[in-house]
Amino acid sequence: MSLPAPLLPLAAHPIDTAVLVDFDGSISAIVDDPAAARVLPAARDALAALIEVMATVAVVSGRPVGFLARAIDVPGLTLVGQYGLERMVDGNAVVDARAEPYLEAIAAAADDVERELPDLLVERKAGVAVTVHWRTNPEREDHAVEVVDRLARRRGLTVYPTKMARELRPPVPADKGTAVEALLEGSRHACFAGDDRGDLDAFAALARLASSGRLDDAVRIAVGSAETPPELLAQADLVVDGPAGLVSVLDELARAATRTPR
Repeated sequence: MSLPAPLLPLAAHPIDTAVLVDFDGSISAIVDDPAAARVLPAARDALAALIEVMATVAVVSGRPVGFLARAIDVPGLTLVGQYGLERMVDGNAVVDARAEPYLEAIAAAADDVERELPDLLVERKAGVAVTVHWRTNPEREDHAVEVVDRLARRRGLTVYPTKMARELRPPVPADKGTAVEALLEGSRHACFAGDDRGDLDAFAALARLASSGRLDDAVRIAVGSAETPPELLAQADLVVDGPAGLVSVLDELARAATRTPR
């Protein structure tokens, strides 16, 4: 395949380019059990190739960084997890200090959720957040939302909606947008690829940085599927067909950057 036109400036300036991607639904297929998610082998290869030529290559995800490190296992890859609340630094998961006062409340809320929703999948995310999933029980959505929202009020936490799930997390102003903005310090060209509502914050950050002149090129890539939010598709500069489509684009971006004269 040929490299899509919006990405040509990134391939032409690899030394000043950042390539940022989501995990679930972007380089990994959506699965019923979050623990069973696996990165596409071809995605691992494409990320490794990009690391060889680009200034920054990162995965920005709602997953804990420990999970990302095990699931992807690509040396040199920057990992940001928990929607910006967690980073991998020198092999260690580092939690945003602003979240620490709320960790006891998160643990208590996780216990509450498991007690009130025993038939749903409750994902404890390295003590920093807890997510309730109803993908295998879609008829339970209304009840799950009511329980999570009530517990958030009781425990002084905030609620983050995701695909067929709802997360309780510390009320700290961190999201994929703030994570992307921090990662792009010093870059002049960037792309971000994602498939969910949480990725709208990353898209917005790219748009802000481009309009302010901090970025010369900002490419928003939507990974299309039946579950991709329409607003994400509407804001995208490029739409690819599922994780396989994204991997093909990333692979060609790495090839094109490698061919660029230094």
